[in-house]
Amino acid sequence: MRKKEKAILVGIKLDSNNDDIEQAMEEMSLLADTAGAAVVERITQNRDSPDRAYYIGKGKIEELTDLVEIYNADMVIFNAELSPSQIRNLDKLVSVKIIDRTALILDIFARRALSREGKLQVELAQLHYLLPRLIGLGNQLSRLGGGIGTRGPGETQLEVDRRVIRRRISDLKKEITSLRKQRLLHRQHRKRNRFDVISLVGYTNAGKSTLLNTLTGADLYTEDKVFATLDPMVRRGSVNGKKEVLFTDTVGFIENLPRQLITAFQATLEEISAADILLHVVDISHPDHIKQIKVVREHLSKIDPDYYLREILVFNKTDLLDEHFEKAYLSREFPSASFISAQTKEGLGGLKENIAAYLNKQRSKLKLYLPYSEGKLLADIQEQGDILSAKYQSNHVEIIAIVDSDLANKLKNYTSCLT
Repeated sequence: MRKKEKAILVGIKLDSNNDDIEQAMEEMSLLADTAGAAVVERITQNRDSPDRAYYIGKGKIEELTDLVEIYNADMVIFNAELSPSQIRNLDKLVSVKIIDRTALILDIFARRALSREGKLQVELAQLHYLLPRLIGLGNQLSRLGGGIGTRGPGETQLEVDRRVIRRRISDLKKEITSLRKQRLLHRQHRKRNRFDVISLVGYTNAGKSTLLNTLTGADLYTEDKVFATLDPMVRRGSVNGKKEVLFTDTVGFIENLPRQLITAFQATLEEISAADILLHVVDISHPDHIKQIKVVREHLSKIDPDYYLREILVFNKTDLLDEHFEKAYLSREFPSASFISAQTKEGLGGLKENIAAYLNKQRSKLKLYLPYSEGKLLADIQEQGDILSAKYQSNHVEIIAIVDSDLANKLKNYTSCLT
C-alpha cells in the first residue's frame, strides 16, 4: 500500500465572514483524506482579509515552517484558491509542496473519474487551472503536454508549455463537444420513449448513490468519502410498482466548487436541466446540513433558474439521528420534504408517493378537438402522450389524452382540461 503523504492544513477566518472555521477545516480534512493524505496538523488565523502576497501573515508562515520540520510534513494544503503569485511566494519560504483547495479537489476528481468523458472533463479543468500558474513552476509542467521537443528559435520553455497546453485545451473542448451531442441524442431518445427522468442532486457524500441503489436495485459503487461518484449513472426504477422511470446519479456539489470544474462539467450538468424531477438529497446527520442545502441551491440556480419548480427535498440518514426534535423542526420548515434512510429503507414508501404526486402534477388529462390539418401535433401526442380515446369526426379528431406540461402548452388552442 502506498504510504500516505503527511499534510498540514491552513485556513483563515475573515472578520467579515461568520462561517464556522472548524466546519470548513473539517471538510478540508475529509478532502485531504479522500486524496490520500494524512493530516498531521491544522493551523488557522483570524484576519480582516487574506494577505495579498502570502495569503497568511509572515508570523504565521514562520509557525508553519516550524511545524513542517517538526512533523516532517510532505505538503501544506490551503483552504482557498491561491493566486499564482501567492503560490510562488510561499514556495520560496516553505520547503514542501504548496497545494490549494482547487488543486486538491481537481486531484480527487482526477483519481475518481472512470469514464472517457469524465477523464476528459477533469483534464480540461486541470489545464485551465495550470495555465495562469506556469511562471515559476519550472520544468515539471513541460511534460504535461507530452512529447515536447521541437522549440522554435528563441522560444522559451514557458512559451512552449503555454502553446502545448492551449492546443490540448482546444482538442479537449472539441472531443467534449462531440460527447455532449451524444448526450443530447440520449436525452431525446428518452423523451421519445416517454421516460420520466429523476435526477439525484445534493452535497457531496449526502448518500445519493446509496439512495439510487435502494430505489432501483442497482449496485453502484458507494463509499463514505467525498466525490465517490463523478460519472452520471442512469438506472431504471419504478414509482410504487407502477410507472417505470429513469433515475440518474450526478456528481455532488461542494462549497466553493472550482469554477474550472463547473465549466468543464457543463455537458454533464445539463442532465440536471433536462430532468423532470430533482431529488435534492441532504445528509440530515451533518451538523451543517442547512448551509449545505443553501450551497446546492446556489449551484442549481446557476444551472437552471427554475430548478425549484422540480425540487423534492430528501433528508437522508435519519437512522443516524440521536434525537427526534431535529426531524420535527425540519418537518415544519420543509413540509413537503421526505425523511428517509437509504441504508435501512425507512421512509422509502413515502418518498415514492411524493415522487408520484409530483409526476402527476406535471401531466394533464385533456380533451382535444384537433383539426386534420394539425398532423404534426397529432404525431406529437401519439409519440409523447398517452391517448385514452380518439373519435374521428368530419373535420377534426376528438381525443382524450394525458400529456406533459410542454405538450399541453402547444395544444392549448384545441383543448379543454379534464383534470
